[in-house]
Amino acid sequence: MTTKRTDYISWEEYFMAIAQLSAKRSKDPSTQVGACIVNTQKRIIGIGYNGFPTGCSDDELPWNREGDYLNTKYPYVCHAEMNAITNATNKQDLNGAGMYVSLFPCNECAKLIVQVGIKEVVYLSDKYHDEPIFVAARKIFDMAEVKYRQLYPQHKKIELFLD
Repeated sequence: MTTKRTDYISWEEYFMAIAQLSAKRSKDPSTQVGACIVNTQKRIIGIGYNGFPTGCSDDELPWNREGDYLNTKYPYVCHAEMNAITNATNKQDLNGAGMYVSLFPCNECAKLIVQVGIKEVVYLSDKYHDEPIFVAARKIFDMAEVKYRQLYPQHKKIELFLD
């Protein structure tokens, strides 16, 4: 008798892989971030990646990380979390949902996550942990009782894909 495979990926690895695949759509030369929102029935209801707002040219706005503020990407880029939330197919499903994101959210995204009722954030990287906007994000999540935790993929295939 044939038995089922046992080396399949977990739901969490699956959703994080989709977030990472979404990040590959980003045109940002330095940081590509993806997000995947999942409702309480483990159904994907929104995905997004970081990039400029719809209708704003990727060729006309700056991708710089340093310099005069208006000549950097920061005043223009929409983060993956924002895009996943605005792309959600059913806004009511956001309440109680979980978000899988490749990079821990900033304070602005944390506020939006809390406002729409997302209750858990699972992240892959926290490389800016000590920067003030990420410290503020954790404070917001703690006060609003949004759970957050880092995912450590168990499957080598997923780890290779997530690089």
